[in-house]
Amino acid sequence: MKTILCYGDSNTYGFDPVTGLRYPKTVRWTGRLQSLLGDAYLVVEEGCNGRTTVFEDPVEGWKRGLDYLRPCLNTHKPVDVVILMLGTNDLKELFGASAQMVAQGAETLVETIQTFTAEKQGYVPEVILVSPPLIGEGVCDSAFCHSFGMRAVMESRKLAQYYCEVAKRKNCFFFDAAKHIEPSEEDCVHLSPEAHEVMAEKMASVVMNMNK
Repeated sequence: MKTILCYGDSNTYGFDPVTGLRYPKTVRWTGRLQSLLGDAYLVVEEGCNGRTTVFEDPVEGWKRGLDYLRPCLNTHKPVDVVILMLGTNDLKELFGASAQMVAQGAETLVETIQTFTAEKQGYVPEVILVSPPLIGEGVCDSAFCHSFGMRAVMESRKLAQYYCEVAKRKNCFFFDAAKHIEPSEEDCVHLSPEAHEVMAEKMASVVMNMNK
């Protein structure tokens, strides 16, 4: 059995933009991915609302993705595949980060995955670097208007280019989620059940074809 670690933010956690709660496992893309891949894989859900790549939130400092990454990898080792989808929260106004800066944070996480696993489990897992869904223009009128503005909306459209460059440098797989799914109309950040379904199907295809 191969272990797939899904390391991400609220869209990996399964935040429901309608209720503010969590989608059931059968709705979350990670849970659907497990069903699609079957018993040959163990899909580990490690999503956290508000998680960044390397940026320190002054209010919720425990959401810095880099800090928990090593303990997480060590807990679940041996890990065969890491699906890394972070970057949306890095675009919050309080950080003032550009798309290029966000991609640099993602690159730091990829490097950490590769160096840490080489030491702790003796081999490096395949990494699927996912450029996250876009932030919708309506976010300025949503419940997240105090976190994201039009600058974040525009920078989110540049992430795929920089993430693709990171994937090439670090010899990992690249997936542009924005090509296949859109954020919900409810808050323009989080995914609808339908988007979770598409995400699961696309990820299953990537995983099953990565070594062909």
